[in-house]
Amino acid sequence: ARLVESGGGLVQPGGSLRLSCAASGFTLANYTIGWFHQAPGKEREGVSCISSADENTYYSDSVKGRFTIIRDKDKSTVYLQMNSLKSEDTGVYYCGAARIGVAEAMCLRWRAYGMDLWGEGTLVTVSS
Repeated sequence: ARLVESGGGLVQPGGSLRLSCAASGFTLANYTIGWFHQAPGKEREGVSCISSADENTYYSDSVKGRFTIIRDKDKSTVYLQMNSLKSEDTGVYYCGAARIGVAEAMCLRWRAYGMDLWGEGTLVTVSS
């Protein structure tokens, strides 16, 4: 079982990127999936999560209104559409999977619950 992120790169402030998290070896639909951001020198934090049961979503205040998380069950992929990017969005983005029923719980308390699987991350650099 694995998760593979892609779609990172260099983008100017105000630009957009779409990150992909592709699952293999397990049924993505059975897991709550989250996108986590680790800025240089800082701890990993949950920015957006989508639950397995009801597709409920959570967004951190820092990305609300700019990022959208989308689950494509047919493709076993979860996307993170990132618009109006800012320099503070720079960092490595990881996707993670866990059997946590509530999206907000995953994003905010993933350390306490534990994650079942992590991808290796994709680097996003927002700079002019």
